[in-house]
Amino acid sequence: MPTNPHAPIALCCSHVEGATWEAGLRAALPDAALSVWPVAAPDAEYAIVWSPTQDFLDAHPQLRLIFNMGAGVDALMRLRLPPNARIVRIEDGGMAVQMADYVCHALLRHFREFDRYAASAASSAWAPRAPRDRRDFPVGVMGLGALGQRVARTVAAFDFPVLGWSQSPKSIEGVTCLAGADEFDRFLSQTRVLVCLLPLTPATENILNYASLSRLKAGGYLINVARGAQLVEEDLLRLIDEGHMAGATLDVTRVEPAPPEHPFWHRPEIELTPHIAAQTVVREAIAQIAAKIAAGLDGAAPSGVVDPSRGY
Repeated sequence: MPTNPHAPIALCCSHVEGATWEAGLRAALPDAALSVWPVAAPDAEYAIVWSPTQDFLDAHPQLRLIFNMGAGVDALMRLRLPPNARIVRIEDGGMAVQMADYVCHALLRHFREFDRYAASAASSAWAPRAPRDRRDFPVGVMGLGALGQRVARTVAAFDFPVLGWSQSPKSIEGVTCLAGADEFDRFLSQTRVLVCLLPLTPATENILNYASLSRLKAGGYLINVARGAQLVEEDLLRLIDEGHMAGATLDVTRVEPAPPEHPFWHRPEIELTPHIAAQTVVREAIAQIAAKIAAGLDGAAPSGVVDPSRGY
């Protein structure tokens, strides 16, 4: 049955652009009764959230759909949700192209040894290096959702061999796609540059550990743009010290921000960025959320509903 088009919508936004979100949502949903936390609308059927608190969820027991402003829903899944609520994630929202250019920048910086050229330039040294063969640097993309597929296709356009791994089978032109636990070892053993784009779930926490990373080809390199809790940080450092891995570009750490004493800051083999690989584009995300709310009002199930059993 279609829902009341004037059904209350609750907004809980701790993002620095919270005022921009509120203004954009009011413009996109002019007939909606939008309340902004901490003002509560206990009869709200929809919530649009960024880092909501348990108090917010408890104050809105009638919620049917909770729209998460970002792609990752792991923090939201740890909260106690209203009994009939389902989580809806952003699908792309302007993030896919950002993720692709971040990963390609990190990949090309490593492959072309631009970090070494920067070090040479710092000491006024003109030091050309021999070119390397892309065939020796197969790239493996873990996680083939909307962001992972865009990354895999973009990397393939640079003529690197590309493998993709996901829980369920996928098909991407120019990418060797593997799936499931039975093909995980094969995926790792054929990969030299590993890109992690997996959602954080109990099954993927600590998945980047000594056992998995040591299966990469010698001289392996990690690009983690997913979640810090997926990497066992001391295992990465150990593999670098042992010479099996060349280094890593990490957009995420277990504790964010990484404290000044964190060893990653002091290792030249590791590049850190402050969780900026792909940030939600507010205009695109608002348009997507508004369209999904409209679908719900017409009685249709929106796309992007999270499966609680899988965590994404």
